[in-house]
Amino acid sequence: MTESQYDRVARDSADVVVLGAGPAGLVLGNLLLRAGIDCVVLERAGREQLHARARAGFLVPHTARVLERHGLAEGLRKRGREHGVCEFRTDDGRFRLDYRQLGRGEQHTVYPQHDLVADLLSVYEAGGGRIRFGTEARAVSGADGPSPIVTARTDDGRPEQWRGRYVAACDGRHGAGRRSLPPNAVRHHTDHGVSWLGLLAQAPPSLDAVGYAVHPDGFAGHMARSADITRYYLQCPADATADDWSEEQIWDQLSRRLRADEYGPLRRGPIVQRGVVRLESDVLEPLRYGSLFLAGDAAALISPSAAKGANLAVLEAELLAQALTAALAHGEAAELDRYSERCLAHIWRAQEFSHWMIQLLHAPQGPAGTAQFQDRLRRSRLYALRSSRTQQDWFAENYVGI
Repeated sequence: MTESQYDRVARDSADVVVLGAGPAGLVLGNLLLRAGIDCVVLERAGREQLHARARAGFLVPHTARVLERHGLAEGLRKRGREHGVCEFRTDDGRFRLDYRQLGRGEQHTVYPQHDLVADLLSVYEAGGGRIRFGTEARAVSGADGPSPIVTARTDDGRPEQWRGRYVAACDGRHGAGRRSLPPNAVRHHTDHGVSWLGLLAQAPPSLDAVGYAVHPDGFAGHMARSADITRYYLQCPADATADDWSEEQIWDQLSRRLRADEYGPLRRGPIVQRGVVRLESDVLEPLRYGSLFLAGDAAALISPSAAKGANLAVLEAELLAQALTAALAHGEAAELDRYSERCLAHIWRAQEFSHWMIQLLHAPQGPAGTAQFQDRLRRSRLYALRSSRTQQDWFAENYVGI
């Protein structure tokens, strides 16, 4: 083999090939790099596109602790904003829960995900981490052996192959990691029958709390992102497209469902981003096939009703980094064997709470008699949340926990 061929083998190989540069992939990459593990991150988007991807921004205390523990929290400390109040608006009035004073006394940190990704990428590259932008993983082969191969394609159409000892699929529910699983992998999937129009408004927050509006016309949500950017959600028909409503219609519906006439007008501004979100839940079991491991949305898709997705991704990335480091640096495979079981315990708890939130916030579907019964149960849940300290403590513990 010539010197150039040796160079190419070294360049196109790593102990761990990480697919995807979201929170899971970049936390994993940083932790492996700190442990002296050779890794590379393959990301199908370009650098600018990656920085522009707007996602949720509610980080639970465990996520903040993970970032702090590994020296990844500088941006979070400087620009993150603590948040601990949510407000429910219903036909029976409104009530607020200061969940900082409930449960375990914990709160969220509001920090937009694209800022978190930018922080993680900056630290990773500053430490010498390898990342290939514009490189889409297409398939993982040989995962049942000691040297799996990732087949990829660059933006200009060039094929590539990356060899590793392990592959970490952090590339989402439609990525190569999931597509490469054997046919007998178990997929648990449910469609909750609800769609949201997700909106990013260039407007200051209108509430000093997360707002959940339960309305006969459908759910509406208000989530602050920064001093001049607010995330809104608006329940919409299942067949709706993002451009079905004008900005005026959107603001009118948000005002109606959030009961602005009763509780104060919304601070309006241009809608700078919109998209339809279908509320689905999706879990793979197990999260491992040979030397291929799943993390983030590749492992489990969770509806945005409880803001758990990015937080689960960070938890899974830390567990996987610990397991891979033990295997590669110390020859101990026990943690790799336990990875799937440990993650799934957290995933199913988060899925259960997310499902509870969906039932709480949305009118039931189905035959009239069944829907009426379910609606009465929903009103009972809201009443308990309003009036029972025990129920409030349960809500707070699950709302900020994973």
